[in-house]
Amino acid sequence: MRIQAYPAHSSSFKSNVMAAVIPYCFMSTSSALLNKTQINNPFDIPRFSHKPIANPSLKDICKQGNLKEAFQSLGGLLTDGSSIVTWPDEGFAPILELCANKKALKQGQQIHTHIIKHCDLCQSVFLSTKLVFFYGKCRCVLEAEKVFDKMCHRTIFTWNAMLGTYVSNGVPLGALEMYSEMRFSGVPLDSCTFPIVLKACSTLKDLRCGAEIHGLVVKYGYASVLFVVNSLVAMYAKCSELNWARRLFDSINEKEDVVSWNSIISAYSSNGLSIEALGLFREMQKAGLATNSYTLVAALQACEDVTFKKLGMEIHGAILKSSHYHDVYVANALLAMYVRFDRMCVATGIFDKMDEKDSVSWNTMLVGFMQNGLFDEAMRFFHNMHDSGQKLDKISVLSVLATSGRLGYYLNGMEMHVYAIKNGYDSDVLVGNTIIDMYAKCCRVNYMGHTFDKMPNKDFISWSTIIAGYAQNNCYIKALALFQKAQMEGINIDVMMIGSILLACIGLCRVSLVREVHSYLTRRELLDQILQNKLTDAYAECGNIDCAIRMFESINYKDVVSWTSMISSYVHNGLPNEALETFYFMKESNVEPDSVTFVSILSAAASLSALKKGKEIHGFLIRNSFVLEGSIANALVDMYACCGALKDAYIVFNSIKSKGPVLWTNMINANGMHGRGRDAIELFSRMRDEKQVPDHITFLAILYACSHSALIDEGRKLFEMMQDEYQLEPWPEHYACLVDLLGRANRLEEAYRVVKTMQIEPTSEVWCALLGACRVHQNKELGEIAAKKLLEMDPDSPGNYVLISNVFAASGKWKDVEKVRMRMKGSGLKKNPGCSWIEVGSSVHTFMARDKSHPESDKIYEKLARITEHLEREGGYTAQTKLVLHNVDEEEKVKMLHGHSERLAIAYALLHTPERTPIRITKNLRVCCDCHTFCKLVSKFYERELVVRDASRFHHFCYGACSCGDFW
Repeated sequence: MRIQAYPAHSSSFKSNVMAAVIPYCFMSTSSALLNKTQINNPFDIPRFSHKPIANPSLKDICKQGNLKEAFQSLGGLLTDGSSIVTWPDEGFAPILELCANKKALKQGQQIHTHIIKHCDLCQSVFLSTKLVFFYGKCRCVLEAEKVFDKMCHRTIFTWNAMLGTYVSNGVPLGALEMYSEMRFSGVPLDSCTFPIVLKACSTLKDLRCGAEIHGLVVKYGYASVLFVVNSLVAMYAKCSELNWARRLFDSINEKEDVVSWNSIISAYSSNGLSIEALGLFREMQKAGLATNSYTLVAALQACEDVTFKKLGMEIHGAILKSSHYHDVYVANALLAMYVRFDRMCVATGIFDKMDEKDSVSWNTMLVGFMQNGLFDEAMRFFHNMHDSGQKLDKISVLSVLATSGRLGYYLNGMEMHVYAIKNGYDSDVLVGNTIIDMYAKCCRVNYMGHTFDKMPNKDFISWSTIIAGYAQNNCYIKALALFQKAQMEGINIDVMMIGSILLACIGLCRVSLVREVHSYLTRRELLDQILQNKLTDAYAECGNIDCAIRMFESINYKDVVSWTSMISSYVHNGLPNEALETFYFMKESNVEPDSVTFVSILSAAASLSALKKGKEIHGFLIRNSFVLEGSIANALVDMYACCGALKDAYIVFNSIKSKGPVLWTNMINANGMHGRGRDAIELFSRMRDEKQVPDHITFLAILYACSHSALIDEGRKLFEMMQDEYQLEPWPEHYACLVDLLGRANRLEEAYRVVKTMQIEPTSEVWCALLGACRVHQNKELGEIAAKKLLEMDPDSPGNYVLISNVFAASGKWKDVEKVRMRMKGSGLKKNPGCSWIEVGSSVHTFMARDKSHPESDKIYEKLARITEHLEREGGYTAQTKLVLHNVDEEEKVKMLHGHSERLAIAYALLHTPERTPIRITKNLRVCCDCHTFCKLVSKFYERELVVRDASRFHHFCYGACSCGDFW
């Protein structure tokens, strides 16, 4: 033989074809041989005998399936010798068949040895064929080939046995090569040959070869043989030719064979045509045909999603009433169906009641927990699986690795990695890729890289996973280097890999690298809509909004992702008005926004403090049945809080049943920015009572709240709790909050000690907090130290120069002020001008300090003059010119104070809003003391509630008082 054996990797041959083949193998060796040569009896015994000599007790024992007793009986026969020598076929055949059924390779090899010893195996077609079948069942393709090659004569049953061996052991190409040799040698085919060869075509999805065999089936006159037709139906279904499969099924006159129905139902089910499959299942029931386990499994597989839930439960009910409930294959199909329905409770109940569980049962449950996001349950189930003694296979290993990655349990992942190495699974590419992904998700970059380097075989997914792992773990340079290496290796570049590279570009904030990637994609003609959307994001994240706009405009067919990318780009670059405008254009283009779009647009409304627009978006979400949870709920709470509507934020917060840590943190932060430190601490306590674990961001929010409410002792305790109870190392931002908290309370020396004793190097934010406190409390010595450090660490921030300049100006050091301003000018930096905006009607109006660009500028200034005069006369208002840190005369200082942007916004609001309605203003800088006093008097004498959001916090002015208690 010249047939090359292939590694066995598929399941045992499950077709009922072999069942048809084997009975023929028991025929006498007087059957016609392929080369038509007469067999001479090697024992010179008459051909026919009135009674078989083989011991009938051996046959009976073999039928009972007791291998040990069968061998004992055989031993007695071998000792006696006569019957075995005279009739070796009848003597050895039953026990060889039993070894095949038991897959008892060693015992079968012993029988093989006895056969060689007691007869001429080359001349015994019957026993040789039985040996081929035995080795096929035991997955020993090479041994089967050796027996087959040594045979002097072969019947069609021998050829069929060898064909079946190839197919059942995952060597379909070997089966087709043998089939070609049979045709070339003129071997006459029978009806059992075709189903085996068609099975090989199905496995390879070789439609051309399958169609040729179909022609031979017709030519040989087997087109009316039912099991051949069923095999043809299965072949066409596997090759996705359902029209031919259905035509063959419809051509069957008497559809009373359950196998025919199973074939066509499975055909539709496996090709995703669930409605057609279940329709045939109904027809079969109406025809009164009894279903078997294969029918039920196919029907359950057709219930592919929750839309088939009712029908799936009906089938489950029918199974409970039948005798198939205890069939492990049916039970496994039920488990898989309920996993797809996300009904893990029901699946668990079925699993617990199963009398017999195989590896499929355990893996179905394990994968089900993982796919449905129940990672903790998946890990507990895995431990139960291990404790029960169930051996882990490749699917189990993959599931546990993936679950470990999602949970961040790298120790569990490492244990599974070791198990994979011990059991040889680590050489599998899919397992290797999953190990890399697990280490990436657990932030174990070194282990991830080592695993990749040791992989014997790598595919493009391996490269994509490792590059993504480095990019997601902030190893941007390594990600770019590996990308270049992948190109040199000739690896296919896919969307995922480009997405990871763009993430690395964003992390490095290198627009030039984004442009290089853009050029690469253009040259390779790889620029599809997905990558255009990603490039829009990348340009925007790197601060180049113009390139982002051009990329967005170049997209011919903009989908929801395209529009959302552009909206997010505007929000990220501080252009909330443009984001809102883009959102309205999106709706005009009849593109329906999704949850991600709404999160972005709510962020834009929050930036503008545009409460009316935020409420419109909230109403749209409710009308369109969006589920208000997760990221949308977080965005809504943040929007209402940023728009000054804390009560509305609480309404949304209290309506959410399942509150995650992010939602709690947002609500704590909302109270903090509104100066309600006590309420923030109470929320923090409730969060802990709900067993929610606070993270770094949560502690940042609660420390911020304490800082703006002068809760010094509480803030210090929380700072200690973060380290001692939750083992969270403080970030520089936490230290900045603590320094700000102490500094506001005029505990400057203590704040300075905190800075000097920090476990990490103080950042510019920390020195900025100390410097701001020094300016308020006029501590010149510490102020100069902080100012010097600040300029050394962050010389490119215009805000730092302004703060330092103000510190010197407050001390009357005008020469130092001039030096700082000249240095700032020499660095090409500019101070951000004061800007306020207010939502009136459907528009957001923006005002700059002393700005006269508004269309109604004259009316606004006239109204502001009347307001100021009224407050001076009735409220005793006097401009606090000492706050103007410019070396100009008093009159100019008064003009500068009167022209602050929030006053222009207040004047416009009093012109165009109904009496007694609240006025909501947002400012980009901190409110000065003079404007703070002005706002308190406006709230008192004009009977208006003023809600002013500055760069630091919210101020609620009402009846001449402010919610901050003059502490901000």
